[in-house]
Amino acid sequence: MKISKDYFLQPDVVMLAQNLIGKTLHTKIDGAITSGIITETEAYEGAIDKASHAYKGRRTARTETMFKQGGIAYVYLCYGMHHLFNIVTNEKEIPHAILIRALKPVTGEAHMQQRRGKGVHAKRLTAGPGMVAKAMGIDLHCNGINIGGSKIWITDEHINFDKALIKATPRIGVAYAGEAANWPYRFVVNHGDIR
Repeated sequence: MKISKDYFLQPDVVMLAQNLIGKTLHTKIDGAITSGIITETEAYEGAIDKASHAYKGRRTARTETMFKQGGIAYVYLCYGMHHLFNIVTNEKEIPHAILIRALKPVTGEAHMQQRRGKGVHAKRLTAGPGMVAKAMGIDLHCNGINIGGSKIWITDEHINFDKALIKATPRIGVAYAGEAANWPYRFVVNHGDIR
């Protein structure tokens, strides 16, 4: 069942980031349909979160998407080469977002392989946020589009796995964020734990 926009308007971005584990991300880009089960996420809590692009309410041309109503894609270029795909959550003007860090491929693996390159091992296709976006065909053209439309959507397939196996850890690559770098806002489950 496709997840509605209202799902992303909930105020607790940390709960949502954990709850997205086991849901399925789908894209239809250039006619190619791909999907994967979400196995790793990170929550970013807007103005109070030093690791967030919107810390202290910082607004730039790039971050403006984060201040829109939840349920849209926030895509940005990292280090000038990797697109990272986030989902904006909460009400308008509250810049929360969830980074999708890893997937277990389900549909369209051949398309993912083509986008990533022939030399990439199947286990590495979607094993990191830049790899997720590239494999799924997500780039800056997707910034600001609705999650739940015809291009990017998430479904709840009621995949059966033990939620106790989801690990909460500090986020990756945010050492600059001081105390916030240690917040347990990253959620991950091993691919093998999802059947």
